[in-house]
Amino acid sequence: MLRFLFRKTGYGLLVLLGVVVLVFFLFNVLPGDPARLTLGQRADVSSLENVRKELHLDQPVGVQFLLYVNDLSPVGIHPLSEARENLHYVTLAPLSGEKVLVLKTPYLRRSYQGKKPVWEILTEALPGTLLLAVAAMLFATVAGIALGVLSAVKQNTWMDTSAVFASVVGISAPSFFAGIVLAYLLGFVFSSYTGLHMTGSLFDIDPFRGRVLNLRNLVLPALTLGIRPLAIIVQLTRSAMLDVLHQDFIRTAYAKGLSRRVVIWRHALRNALNPVITAITGWFAELLAGAFFVEYIFGWKGIGKVTVDALDKFDFPVVMGAILFTAGIFVLVNILADMLYAVVDPRIKL
Repeated sequence: MLRFLFRKTGYGLLVLLGVVVLVFFLFNVLPGDPARLTLGQRADVSSLENVRKELHLDQPVGVQFLLYVNDLSPVGIHPLSEARENLHYVTLAPLSGEKVLVLKTPYLRRSYQGKKPVWEILTEALPGTLLLAVAAMLFATVAGIALGVLSAVKQNTWMDTSAVFASVVGISAPSFFAGIVLAYLLGFVFSSYTGLHMTGSLFDIDPFRGRVLNLRNLVLPALTLGIRPLAIIVQLTRSAMLDVLHQDFIRTAYAKGLSRRVVIWRHALRNALNPVITAITGWFAELLAGAFFVEYIFGWKGIGKVTVDALDKFDFPVVMGAILFTAGIFVLVNILADMLYAVVDPRIKL
C-alpha cells in the first residue's frame, strides 16, 4: 500500500509539474501588462517600472519561471522580508545575506485587482464549491444507482426504457443549457410554487439579521450539476448489473435460498460498482474543481465564479491559481479512487 501511494504521488507530482509549465507559459504570452492591470490605466511610468520590478517582469522569461516554481514549491528560498509579509510558513532557516530557506504552503501570489493573496481568495470560495459538488454528487449517486439497478432488474420493461431514454437526454443536455432552463422554469415561471430563486449564494444579506443561511439557493445549481453525472451513473450501473446478474455466483446465491433483495443489493451491486466508482470520483473531481457556467448562471459564489470573474478582469494570478488548484484536486481524487476500489472489491490487488 505504501509503495502504491508513493508511486501514485510521484505520478501526480509529474502531472502537476506539467500543468505548472503549461499554465505559466500560456499566460506569459497573453496580451496585457500586469503592472498596468495592477495600478490602473492612469498610472505613471515610474510607478509601472517599480511594479514590474516587484513582479520580476524585468527578468528573462526563464528566470521568471524559476521564481514562479520557487513560489509554488513547499520548500523555497526567499528574502526574509518577503517571507514574513507574503508566505504562510512553518519554519525559516537563515542563508547568506537576506535569504532564508522556507518550509511553507505554496504561494500563488496576489491578485492584480484586489491585492489580496490568491490562496485566500480560493479558500474563501472553496466551501461554496465543496457544498455544491457534494450536494450534486449525492443526488446523482443515490438516484443514479437506484435507477440503474431498477432498470437492470426490470430489463425490457417500460421502466427500463424510460430510465435509458431519460439518461440519454441527460447526457445530451449541456450544463449551461439545463441551468438556464431550470432557472427560468423553477426559479421564475413557477417560483411562487417552488419557493426557489434564479440566483443566490449560500448566505443572503439581511439588513436586520446580517448573514443568513439560505439552503434553498443550493437546490437549482445542485440539480443542474447532478443531471449529467446522474445520467452516466444510471447507464453504467445498468450495464454492470446486467453483466453481474448472469454470473455463476448469483445463481449460487439464489440456490442457497437468499432473498432476491439480498442477492441484488448485497452481492450483485457490490460487484458492479467498480465502473460506477470511476464515474463518481471523476465527476466529483470535476465539480469540485469548479462548475464554471453553473456557478456563474446561478450567482453561486465558488471557485468557478471567482475564476470567470478573474478572466473578465484579466486577473491572471487568480486564474493560474485556480487552474493549479483544480489540477491538484484531480490528482488527489484519482489516488483516493484507486484506493477505494480495493475496499469495494477485495478481488482487486493494489
